[in-house]
Amino acid sequence: MSNLEREAVPALCGGRGFVVAEPVRELLSPRQVRLGESSEVRRLLPNLGRRMVGAWCFVDHYGPDDIADEPGMQVPPHPHMGLQTVSWLHEGEVLHRDSTGSLQTIRPRELGLMTSGRAISHSEESPRSHARFLHGAQLWVALPDGHRHTEPRFEHHADLPVVTAPGIKATLILGDLDGATSPGTAYTPIVGADLALTRGADVRLPLEPDFEYAVLSMSGEAHVDGVPLLPGSMLYLGCGRAELPLRAESDAGLMLLGGEPFEEELIMFWNWIGRSQEEIEQARQDWMEGSRFGEVKGYDGAPLPAPELPPVPLKPRGRVR
Repeated sequence: MSNLEREAVPALCGGRGFVVAEPVRELLSPRQVRLGESSEVRRLLPNLGRRMVGAWCFVDHYGPDDIADEPGMQVPPHPHMGLQTVSWLHEGEVLHRDSTGSLQTIRPRELGLMTSGRAISHSEESPRSHARFLHGAQLWVALPDGHRHTEPRFEHHADLPVVTAPGIKATLILGDLDGATSPGTAYTPIVGADLALTRGADVRLPLEPDFEYAVLSMSGEAHVDGVPLLPGSMLYLGCGRAELPLRAESDAGLMLLGGEPFEEELIMFWNWIGRSQEEIEQARQDWMEGSRFGEVKGYDGAPLPAPELPPVPLKPRGRVR
């Protein structure tokens, strides 16, 4: 999924200056964002108060939406650079196409991981014959400077490591957790995991104290370190934790996001991550002229035009506003 807002606002992210070096409980409320004609998502990152969690720099939660009589997700071809996209579903299917020639249907708890590197374009849509409900999250991971010009690629991993204990099943999306390692390619120390809790679960999840973390609630009723978390909200946890207490009032679904605090300062504008005004200007020009980002073949519709750049200079700054 893309940032489809026509009035894009630059997000100035990165740097260690605002990383909370101790455990905190900072509740992040979502911003409702309309995507296309009928879809609406809850945007958790970038947030008014916090821009990144480790290298995670964009989080949208959507659904569950009843699309039985609707076309469902319809995201036309659009560009990316300097980041990875992570597609994660709890219900439904998404058909991914990109300019490297990839064509893949992504299903619940399968990892669709696209590394844009220097430039890629892609589309996402619900298949014509699709499940009744669509529910998932779309996330971006910022690429560090040494890898942000890499060749674009797409990975699909249907068989992911699972860590279990009484009351919890953790599917590892990216990085490492409790001795398990995801097959997805990561370019920074990072973790992403899908946590399925059963009603009455009372568990402690092992964490890396040097990482900063956040937890996104996907469904159900759960307490994260004593804080009740409703679906579509996210709790920022800071650093310095060796474990995380989790308690479920009902069957619940959470996403654990974490990683080593991202040192570099970034500019995120529309669907691009760069380091300077000139990079963003060049990306916009290349996309509008039809060069560099390639062509998505097979999508029935025109690509998205890029929004106008803001009248003020784009400068990389810190992690929070």
